[in-house]
Amino acid sequence: MSASLFAEDFQAAPYWQAAAPKVALPDIELPDEVDVLVVGAGYTGLNAAIQTAAEGLGTLVLDAADPGFGCSLRNGGQLSTSIKPGFGTLARRYGAALATELCEEAQASLDYMHSLAEEPDIEMGLKVSGRFHGVHMPHLYSKLAKECAAGHPVWKTGAFMVPKSEMAEELGTDAYFGGVVYPHHCSIDVSTYHPSLLAKTLKTGANVIGTCPVLSIERQGTGFRVLTGRGNLTAGKVILATNGYSGALSSWHQRRIVPIGSYVIATEELPSDLLDRLFPTDRILSDTRKLVYYYRLSPDRKRVLFGGRVSLSETDPRNSAAKLHRDMSALFPELAAVKLSYAWMGFVGYTFDTLAHCGEDKGLYYAMGYCGSGVGMASYLGMRIGQKAAGRELQTSAFEKIGFPTRPLYHGSPWFLAPSVMVYRLRDRFGI
Repeated sequence: MSASLFAEDFQAAPYWQAAAPKVALPDIELPDEVDVLVVGAGYTGLNAAIQTAAEGLGTLVLDAADPGFGCSLRNGGQLSTSIKPGFGTLARRYGAALATELCEEAQASLDYMHSLAEEPDIEMGLKVSGRFHGVHMPHLYSKLAKECAAGHPVWKTGAFMVPKSEMAEELGTDAYFGGVVYPHHCSIDVSTYHPSLLAKTLKTGANVIGTCPVLSIERQGTGFRVLTGRGNLTAGKVILATNGYSGALSSWHQRRIVPIGSYVIATEELPSDLLDRLFPTDRILSDTRKLVYYYRLSPDRKRVLFGGRVSLSETDPRNSAAKLHRDMSALFPELAAVKLSYAWMGFVGYTFDTLAHCGEDKGLYYAMGYCGSGVGMASYLGMRIGQKAAGRELQTSAFEKIGFPTRPLYHGSPWFLAPSVMVYRLRDRFGI
């Protein structure tokens, strides 16, 4: 790792975190009792708290760190329908009816973000930029073209193929053999979304306390006894909104969530003519690798934000930065000499079925497992689970109807991650 890789102002911290406006939290003592305790002040927890507080329930949100410290200020700011398995896979697992419901809710998660963006007190800079999904091996183009032509049985994707001969209109690289564009996918400004969501949560009447870890949750009568880093309290209901940061707080959920590190870099500010040439459409971007790259321009179009899974084990973002810079430069040789201003990592919550999950067990509610596509789905399922905790939801979410699987010998430490990444690297090399 060369020191010349880093700009003078380099920070091993999220670009979004540095740009986010600060929201002052009220200086309050931990209450003795609340109607609803929300564990986690990210997208899931805040969207849930807004729903319960709006119904007049005394709502407290606790976070082990500063609100948004997790992936709510560490993600790539990309919005899609947030569901990884295709309809055919879902139909084989659950039948066509439930597969349809899951896809309808996936679309609803994107629609929900559009509705939030229209609220006067929510700022997220939502832009319907579309997503370009690049083909990294030649033989994969025909497979992708066939899927594109077949369409989707539940929603209209509007997707269209871009052959390699027309790549220059989409992206300034020769590294892809064409690709597909999903025109309805979006980008947001992460640095404004979480702070405005936090401010709305406070305005709605919920209290939020940071740097107050929840250490244990025990059932007590019809409610819960909760031990925190600042003392004890009782709660009528508890909402777990911890996703990739769940840990040992609930052993049942810990066995079902796989925390996987995802790494991102942000370049120094770059000339506008260079960025216009490399990214003429301003889309969000990904590709057909199993170990996918995801990247985009910053909302002000001054930096490249480039992310991916580049480490066999979790590591210092300074170390992963060199690997991401190498991979970015392989796609865009003109960026080889560019320096980095930010590098960071965050834990996404993966599941063994690559689907999000939500549910309730006698007053303990949860929503988690967004598998790296959590900006929209975390917000949406947080809202849904908050409605349920408030007693307002009339229809059960499709994500409550599917089993939440685990695996033998898995207890929260992903011992299988390093060999899995190696296998995926081999598959990516041959396009399998």
